[in-house]
Amino acid sequence: MLEALGKIVILTGSQVPIFDTRSDGLDNFLASLVIAANYNIPEVCVFFGTRLLRGNRTTKASATSFEAFESPNIPPLATANIKIEVDYRSIFRPCTMEKFYVHASLNRNVGLLRLFPSITSDLVKVFLQPPIEGVVLQSYGVGNVPTNRDDIIEELHAATKRGVVVVNITQCATGCVSDAYEAGKLLQKAGVIPGFDMTPEAALTKLAYVLSKYDWDTETKRQIMQTNLRGELTAGQPPTIQDWDLVEAVARSLRLSSVAELQELGSILFPAMLNAAVVRRDVVKLESLIGYGADISQANADGRTALHIACCEGDIKVVRRLLEMGANVHIKDRFNRTPLTDAIEYDRHEIIRMLLQCGAHLHGDAVLISERMCSAATAGNTKRLQSYLLAGADLSLKDFSGRTPLHFAALHDRVKTIEFLRDHGEDPRCVDMLGQSAADLAEAARAAGAVRLLAPFKQNDVHDAVNKTTAPI
Repeated sequence: MLEALGKIVILTGSQVPIFDTRSDGLDNFLASLVIAANYNIPEVCVFFGTRLLRGNRTTKASATSFEAFESPNIPPLATANIKIEVDYRSIFRPCTMEKFYVHASLNRNVGLLRLFPSITSDLVKVFLQPPIEGVVLQSYGVGNVPTNRDDIIEELHAATKRGVVVVNITQCATGCVSDAYEAGKLLQKAGVIPGFDMTPEAALTKLAYVLSKYDWDTETKRQIMQTNLRGELTAGQPPTIQDWDLVEAVARSLRLSSVAELQELGSILFPAMLNAAVVRRDVVKLESLIGYGADISQANADGRTALHIACCEGDIKVVRRLLEMGANVHIKDRFNRTPLTDAIEYDRHEIIRMLLQCGAHLHGDAVLISERMCSAATAGNTKRLQSYLLAGADLSLKDFSGRTPLHFAALHDRVKTIEFLRDHGEDPRCVDMLGQSAADLAEAARAAGAVRLLAPFKQNDVHDAVNKTTAPI
């Protein structure tokens, strides 16, 4: 439901009530908080015990264990022991250039049908009748039904011909469905589509989501159910990437061998190589590094990612490709700068629009943003003010002294900047802490151009009103 998600969402809880002496609730909450605050994992996750699991791969496996949840077909995204270790290569990143959006409606006409030896065709027929629109079928083993149950196959075929979407998954805790056996092929011939290795919970929820997309036709919905949308399924051969050839070559020369040492080396080498590829505008190199296992949003020692560098460099094609590869627009470096901040500071207007399209937003203290805009107005840097305006900034923000960019533009007689600010909504009648408007400052500085532009807004009643509100009682 959280489309184009760019930030981490963690669900947690406790097996023992929070006020019980042995409750696991506080540990789960604190570990979730630390992970959410410090790690770039743009997924909906479940944290319990010591493991961070992908939400749509998670199932509850125990009613009594502190490790209550399992992720049957993929390893945890992170483990929180003495050190928190994140498997960045397993993280699923959105690769569409869209802004975050909540799809709030789900189709409730879906159900879960589990095969069992004595199931009757009448039961199956009734279950598949309207208003049902989608069914998750839990079959045996790798997706089989008994070959002598033509009656059940016929009912399933009739339902799929009416447009009911039937998704086949296994009853087993691990593994996936396939057409390796004749029994599995019977279901495919009947119009039942494979759900691969989805959990029952994920398959049912995905079906409710897909069927709520009323602008998609039935065939599109069937295709989307077999497509990996959020990391919920592995279709066909899992895309395992084991060739850290480059990292391993360096590791051998340094006589490193442990997994931890290899990962640490990769965290140093990959960001440097990604950033170098961005500077050279080498998109092919970027793609090959991802193939070697690099995380496209991996940060260097200063917390800066390839997207930060690309926004400074200003090549729109490189920025677009990074976003299409799943680069995160929300990461802040050690200086609290996001890629959008860099795009603003280098006046990359096209890139600013693209980042906003992908959900980026201006962040930080409003007064500090105003200080930067006031500095730009002082220098007459109208282009920088345009950058802030594109990014969604309010040009009327006040600095610590209550002055706006227009005050500084007037004080330094920046005529073009005054015209820009006036035309884009800044109020010329706004006064600072001393009760002075931009026109007052222009007059005091004898800034002729500013005085001429702001003369119509210099009104005594403004000062009278200020005096009344600031006079001692």
